[in-house]
Amino acid sequence: MSFDLSVWAMPAGATPEQVRAAVQRCREGWHGQQHPDPRVVGFYRAITAAYPDRPTGPGTPWEVTPLHAASDHIELNLVPTCEDQVLLDIERLAAEHDLMLFDAQDGTVYPPPARVAP
Repeated sequence: MSFDLSVWAMPAGATPEQVRAAVQRCREGWHGQQHPDPRVVGFYRAITAAYPDRPTGPGTPWEVTPLHAASDHIELNLVPTCEDQVLLDIERLAAEHDLMLFDAQDGTVYPPPARVAP
């Protein structure tokens, strides 16, 4: 069973409920016709530079390839044996690109670490 995360480009001040609603729209197949958010494009380029999703080789962290990428999010299905460093890189890159994280296992939404007040 994979460990599933997604990263979301949301407006400033977006709530966890708004992220969950966006996830639900995606699950229903609704993605809208909009240009890709530059934050999502930047994240995709950075994460796949470190962990390619096309073609994949031995030791890939991805359970599903290529990654599901839409204009406002990227879904990351990780192998259960994924190294902690991959998760740390996902969190770091989400923060660098100002993306919200959604944990599909329990529905938790995490703001990028940069958004968390000290």
